[in-house]
Amino acid sequence: MKVDVNWTLCEANGVCAGIAPEVFDLDDQDNLHVLHEEVPDALAPGVREAVAQCPRAALTATE
Repeated sequence: MKVDVNWTLCEANGVCAGIAPEVFDLDDQDNLHVLHEEVPDALAPGVREAVAQCPRAALTATE
């Protein structure tokens, strides 16, 4: 699975980091970082949930 962020839509509110902190990180300056562009299978369920819960629909995941 590959995860992408639409940086134009992303507000870095941290919902994704709360759901899948192994993949998404919000730094002290409220900048979102994707820690794994290619998501390991074990982390895929969290990424799917983060994509579904993103309030700005800024995340996509492709299998």
